[in-house]
Amino acid sequence: MAPHPPLPPPIAAQLNHLLAYSPLPFKVEQMWSGCRNGRYSDRFTLLIPFCLDYVKWDVIFSAYHPSAVPDFIFSAEDADFNPLLEAHEKEAGANGLAVVSPLVDWNYKDPSRLLNLICHLRDSYVSYQKKRAEQVDDERMRFEISTVLARKGTEVLVASFPDRDEVKFVIPIPELEFNKLVTPCPWKQEQKIYLQAFFVVAKGYSTNAPVPRLKLVSTQDLKPFLNVDDIKLIPWSDEMCMLTYLSVLEDMLNDQVVEAVAGVAKRRRFMEALSPFFGRPVEADPVFCRRASLLGISGVFTFLIHFSIPLQFPNKQPTLKLESVQHFNFNGLPIVSTPINDYPWSPRWDNTEMAERIYDFLVDECLNFKKYCSETIPTTQ
Repeated sequence: MAPHPPLPPPIAAQLNHLLAYSPLPFKVEQMWSGCRNGRYSDRFTLLIPFCLDYVKWDVIFSAYHPSAVPDFIFSAEDADFNPLLEAHEKEAGANGLAVVSPLVDWNYKDPSRLLNLICHLRDSYVSYQKKRAEQVDDERMRFEISTVLARKGTEVLVASFPDRDEVKFVIPIPELEFNKLVTPCPWKQEQKIYLQAFFVVAKGYSTNAPVPRLKLVSTQDLKPFLNVDDIKLIPWSDEMCMLTYLSVLEDMLNDQVVEAVAGVAKRRRFMEALSPFFGRPVEADPVFCRRASLLGISGVFTFLIHFSIPLQFPNKQPTLKLESVQHFNFNGLPIVSTPINDYPWSPRWDNTEMAERIYDFLVDECLNFKKYCSETIPTTQ
């Protein structure tokens, strides 16, 4: 597939600024030219983060008139979403729309204008989906929507089918400020945990209240500190609503965060206990203390010991890998052992005893690894 032509400089400046300075992770899926064999691309598909997923919008510029205001093509599922419609304010208010001010004073020389416009359109899309949710014909859902949507940062997405409506809530847990809990803070963007609640509402009369499918989701960079996939959610009961469930969930997550902070301290003390036996680490994770690499020497054989320390430490032991610095495979890469977990371990030992037991184990294991390296690579090489 041939590479797409470049964007004209004014359009490229707008897109580059959007991708570099946006507080949200926008992505470009594809780029193309509106003219056959055009010298420049002038349109692209932008992935808009929304409700822990992405919606696709086509952004349409003109390579011949790069100073002109861009147009947009929204997804077919959102045929009623038309925020660019220039309408009288009274009529716009009646339809839940607002005149998009960034279009009125568009200035192609200002590279921040496209970012401002996209953020404005996304805010309009959030409001559009909330209005759709309020129209779902179910008394229980109307109650949930009237209470949950008032929480800051909550997003909702509605998908309508002939026999049902599917309503997806994404609710941030607001009390957890991870950027203040971890020092030094490694994150440029704010880290969050979200509760995703997915309701299926049958159309027509139904005596059964919809029961949500629930899932915890976090920003990707949070996982080295706290992996929400390991957290077991409390079950939903018929007496619950989203607000009561969130209250219980927040208390549980606060306890998990306290444990995660304590876990960092435990892993750090373990890494410090390794130094008297192995020396200072060659490389280590100083923030979350999840990994460390140390140098091992047995006679003339030199190797690296890679420690991978789990979040469940010390209940779950670290995984070790040995890497020779003297033996290489046919691809020129160092020979590495398979993961090692069969060494003596007890979570009741103190850190010094853990480190000493690992050291004693490796005294013999490194000889086995040296033999494996020698057998893997012919001695004539």
